[in-house]
Amino acid sequence: MSLTAPRKVAFSLALILGAASAQAQEKFSYLTNWYAQAEHGGYYQALATGLYKKEGLDVTIRMGGPQVNGMQLLAAGQVDCFMGYDVQTMKGWENGINTVTVAASFQKDPQVLIGHPGVVNKMEDLKGKTILISSAANTSYWPWLKTTYGLQDSQARPYTFNIQPFIADKNLVQQGYLSSEPYAIEQQAKFKPSVFLLSDHGWPPYSTTIVCTEKTVKERPKAVAAFVKATMEGWKTYLTGDSAPANALIKKDNPNMTDDKIAHGIKMLKETGMVMGGDAAKLGIGVITDERMKKTYDMMVAMKLLDPAKVDLKKTYTTEFVRNIKVMP
Repeated sequence: MSLTAPRKVAFSLALILGAASAQAQEKFSYLTNWYAQAEHGGYYQALATGLYKKEGLDVTIRMGGPQVNGMQLLAAGQVDCFMGYDVQTMKGWENGINTVTVAASFQKDPQVLIGHPGVVNKMEDLKGKTILISSAANTSYWPWLKTTYGLQDSQARPYTFNIQPFIADKNLVQQGYLSSEPYAIEQQAKFKPSVFLLSDHGWPPYSTTIVCTEKTVKERPKAVAAFVKATMEGWKTYLTGDSAPANALIKKDNPNMTDDKIAHGIKMLKETGMVMGGDAAKLGIGVITDERMKKTYDMMVAMKLLDPAKVDLKKTYTTEFVRNIKVMP
């Protein structure tokens, strides 16, 4: 069927407008810190419900994992931003990797220590116990634990991400992630372990942060702002509304993730105020503050984890992207 001149014009305009609309969606890639899980729910919710598209972004979420070095991929320009951690980002500057924290999904770090009930009932009971920790702990929370609770390097043993040694030995303590190892231990061993969330005992860093290179922040501020805004709106709807859209994408990316694990993860996020507690309750989801960042910086310097002569705190983060979005819980 041939088109009349007016119809040809209308058809051409439709094609042009469609192409312009497609071009308006700016590509943006984000790398997570592990396999897809409830702790990434806000990002997947924003993707699944079109919040990123609404902000003009065509977002790709890439999963991290044990063999993925997010900082290296970010520095190499393989992703636009990644799911970082204050201690790692600040240390990066010391090593010549200039990245900037622009928002914090979690107001607390989900890092925990796990003990047997009746054996370890409070943090002070850690003295003298064998503690299983990963190699990464030596450059993050372990120096802080030693100083704060009088622990010794002789107590530390490698954690192999296997909970069986802990289950078999009541005198062992091990590290874990709030919604992961404690739940797995309870399911397998049929007892509820003692769980100590380090952030509730003074460990200061934010977690599940949005970290971009200094170059990206300077050259693509509108895209970064759009990503931050949509992500925090995603967290709000994920934890207060229907989480099904995000959960479907999480299970698609990570087939090993089950409904009960996701439900438990969401429960923990809500109960601990991980996303909506702390400063976020008053200033909005994703907020970072100068005071909190200084606490982490000062702690790292005091623990000799950071050389203040090489790292300017003010360059490691910015509040400009979370200051005015005000996504309130």
